[in-house]
Amino acid sequence: MYTPGEDLLSCLRRRGFEKVHVDYVFCESQIEAFKKRFGHTDYETYLGLSHRRLELDIQRNYIDGRQLFKRENVPESTEFDEYGIGHSKGSEFAFHMTRMHHPLRGAGIEEIMNYPYPTIDESKLEEFNKKVSALHEKGLASFGFMQMTVWEASWYLRSMEELMMDMMIESESAGILLDKITDFACAKARAYATAGVDILSLGDDIGTQTSLMLDIELWGKWLRPRLKKVIQAAKDIKPDILIFYHSCGYITPFIDKLIETGVEILNPIQPECMEFNEIHDRFGDRVSFWGTLGTQQLLPYGTKEEVKRVTLERLEKCGNKGGIVVGPTHLVEPEVPWENLMAIIEAAKEFERERN
Repeated sequence: MYTPGEDLLSCLRRRGFEKVHVDYVFCESQIEAFKKRFGHTDYETYLGLSHRRLELDIQRNYIDGRQLFKRENVPESTEFDEYGIGHSKGSEFAFHMTRMHHPLRGAGIEEIMNYPYPTIDESKLEEFNKKVSALHEKGLASFGFMQMTVWEASWYLRSMEELMMDMMIESESAGILLDKITDFACAKARAYATAGVDILSLGDDIGTQTSLMLDIELWGKWLRPRLKKVIQAAKDIKPDILIFYHSCGYITPFIDKLIETGVEILNPIQPECMEFNEIHDRFGDRVSFWGTLGTQQLLPYGTKEEVKRVTLERLEKCGNKGGIVVGPTHLVEPEVPWENLMAIIEAAKEFERERN
């Protein structure tokens, strides 16, 4: 009999499953609401998740984030991430949405080359490896989180406008920046694979709500080879590691090339932008799916019955071979009612009963 983690991996390889697998990521206010309801914050165990997310410790290689901004005075409240990218909120009601400040906007080649890019904190690797082993001992799958893989980290640093212009005019700046970020991503991929992580979560948003974010040929020239390099870095060490790829928005024209590049799980298949049944009909024999339940309309504004119906439709479409982890397409925002979250669990249990 499989452990929950083993069953999840079998499902993602479309080899059948014993239980329906679900996923949730709560925002802070949802975690607080859960704590008030149950007296603790371990919603992952309560909701029966078969995996846990893990993230490597990253070394920041700068002292003062403000000093990275040579051409912009960032707001006083700005916070700086491991890349030195600035984030400021318009108000407390912005939740996780921030205005982004780009330290390499307007930078020349020398500044791009010498920027203090982050590195892995080597001193924490042994501790991280133990966390992965501990999950496996509990029968859970390990999910290594390294989204903002190449494209997003690069444009967050440079700004989307400037990086796209660099790519369009084939500027040396684009290659230098993308290679720096790719080298870091490859180092992380190797570390995750060495630790024995089961699922490697990559991701760069390449779609908008209604169209592609960038031209397919531009993506194919500048980003696809670098994504392939990151995937290969992990596969060289752990060939059976499953490659998960996240992109919000409309990405249908990219899916075939993403699969050819090595992507094995697609997230989230945003229903406001793509029709799940159509995507499954075209690609469901070559890739698995994660998410698919909309956080813009269905979960916050749908009824419990509607959520349950759509969840069952997803599971029935994928059938007994699996190939889906069902859940919200993004962070569960404050306005999503608890009843709608539980409707997903109810649908999962009903589908399991009907199979037995």
